[in-house]
Amino acid sequence: MSDPTHTLFLAAQHARQGQSAEMLSMLAQATQTNSSPDILLQAAGLCIEYGFVTHARHYYEAVLQSEPESLAAWAGLARVATDVGEHGQASKIYQRLVAQWPDSEVLRRNALVAEQYNPDASDYDRYQQAMAWGQWAIARAGGHQPRPPVQPLIDRVPRVGVVSADLCQHTVGLFVKDILRELGKTWPVVAYHARAHEDWVSKLIKTTCQWRNVSAMDDAVLAKQIQDDEIDILIDLSGHTAGSRLTAFALRPAPVMVSWLGYFATTGLEYIDAVLLDQWHVTSGTKQHFVEPIELLPSGRFYYGSVPWAPKEVSDLPFTQNGYITFGCFNNSAKLNPEVFEVWSKVLAMVPDARLVLKWRTFNDEALRESIRAAFTTRGIDPSRLELRGAGFHVDVLKEYGDIDIALDPFPFTGGLTSCEALWMGVPVVTWPQTSVVSRQTRAFLTTMGLESLAASDADDYVRIATELASDTEALKSMRAGLRARMQGSSLMDLPRAVQGLQETLLAVYARVLETPG
Repeated sequence: MSDPTHTLFLAAQHARQGQSAEMLSMLAQATQTNSSPDILLQAAGLCIEYGFVTHARHYYEAVLQSEPESLAAWAGLARVATDVGEHGQASKIYQRLVAQWPDSEVLRRNALVAEQYNPDASDYDRYQQAMAWGQWAIARAGGHQPRPPVQPLIDRVPRVGVVSADLCQHTVGLFVKDILRELGKTWPVVAYHARAHEDWVSKLIKTTCQWRNVSAMDDAVLAKQIQDDEIDILIDLSGHTAGSRLTAFALRPAPVMVSWLGYFATTGLEYIDAVLLDQWHVTSGTKQHFVEPIELLPSGRFYYGSVPWAPKEVSDLPFTQNGYITFGCFNNSAKLNPEVFEVWSKVLAMVPDARLVLKWRTFNDEALRESIRAAFTTRGIDPSRLELRGAGFHVDVLKEYGDIDIALDPFPFTGGLTSCEALWMGVPVVTWPQTSVVSRQTRAFLTTMGLESLAASDADDYVRIATELASDTEALKSMRAGLRARMQGSSLMDLPRAVQGLQETLLAVYARVLETPG
């Protein structure tokens, strides 16, 4: 009889090599040999990682047959529900789990992030849930903590600490790597990396920043390390996303603490002295949904620098060879919802020979592919016009923008790095900014590039913009050829300006706190 643990190891090897059928076969063999909850959970976790959400659901449900109250299995089912766009179901599961296991840090943060994808959740609801998290975190840390003494910056610059589990080849790491490298040349910066994995992004940050891998530290030890490092300004780059150490901020280890970049809503923690946004991410009502004071970065919340393996040249417009327009979206499938399908179906109806390419790892899953096709079929769109692609290596994903004429941004959770990469590869992105910060990311990029005309005011406007772009292929060809240069000339890729703006904003926050420490 084969060892199921070894079989799982072989399954993971096949997965890394892109051999999906072999992976699934190995998982079936391992779970037939040993259907213990531990083996089933490992199989489910591998399926989640590689996008086979239906198989993952099957394994989680099998665990519940023997352990009806398995926290890991229920949390896994909530994750699956989010990945396939069943946000109401995910919300129900998380609400029950948090009530049942109120001290689970991971459950609480996963529940908060899942609500960001839920189109039926209001900004107010999300704010209230975050505030509840903040109260829980403070209580968990032993109650209210006084602010450490704020020392005047006399003949010195502040010591800055950044805390994140994503200082590696992750969306956050890719956005922040160049800024941290430059900031560390003039200011003392300590990078607290909360993940064991390190890579080329980590190495780049290490060139100018002091590096501490804190993945094995608990909150108290991490807070003590930050205090010992005499950090003046501590920046959280995770919010409530995976690997977050925001609970350590509830111990108030630094006199000034800031939220930036890695999260897209309030942390809910009243100790945070500022959330760094920009003029394009906020509306008149944004302030009321943040416990933190909002500070605007003058050059923008994001800085984008392309990865070394990005294609050096922008490809020709695919329409030229195909004779039809290809729309595309390479965003997380959790961002898709019925209203997105409704609007995209109207676009396809208005451009009757057009195709739509969707790409994300969960499109490895046949059942999910069928549900997506059905969503368009019920709206009158022939499913043969859709192409659903699974995961790929980053270098290949960037090359696949050569197949796309126009990118369609999902909503209300819009693209971040995905939108930047589409634009860098010469693909214009049609977006619909709404009230939440996360709904306005692509709009912010477009505005810095002078392309506000691609940001819609409502659903009908979205359809109009997309169809008008598709109808003028000569203009589309010209736009494709000029997008990269336009992007390079914008504040989105102005590194010195981004670093200076960050420094000025952090100093302004520090001065405000020094004057009225509270």
